[in-house]
Amino acid sequence: MALAQEDIEQIQMLIKNSIAATPEVGNANVRYELDIRERIYRVEEELKHQRELMLKGFEQSERRFEQVDKNFKQMAEEANRRFEQVDKRFEQMAEESNRRFEQVDKRFEKIDKQLEIQTQTMISIQQEIRTQMRWSFGMLIGIGGIVVTILKLTGG
Repeated sequence: MALAQEDIEQIQMLIKNSIAATPEVGNANVRYELDIRERIYRVEEELKHQRELMLKGFEQSERRFEQVDKNFKQMAEEANRRFEQVDKRFEQMAEESNRRFEQVDKRFEKIDKQLEIQTQTMISIQQEIRTQMRWSFGMLIGIGGIVVTILKLTGG
């Protein structure tokens, strides 16, 4: 069932009259649209503000990273300088230890020489004691032989 042109016009007229009779409906759409546009504008402004804050934050982060890099470089230089000082100290300590070991070696050489002298002295004393013991033993046997001979001759 198709509607005639007159019917369509009459329906349109009724809708327009109904909308005109209730102005809130017509204005509600306009007001809703204005509210939406205002909210969109606020959201866009807030996003713009957030973007600016983020850019500032990124700039500050970049500056902080640069400062951290500088601090790391300074710390690395300081560590290298300290390691160099420690290396120098170790070298000095090694040289001092070597010098002391050389002194100890010299002392041991002197002690070895003294021990050799004492050993030779003891060997010569031992040889003298042996010689004296041989002479004493020989004299004892000789005197014993003379005493035995005299006792045999005298009869007793």
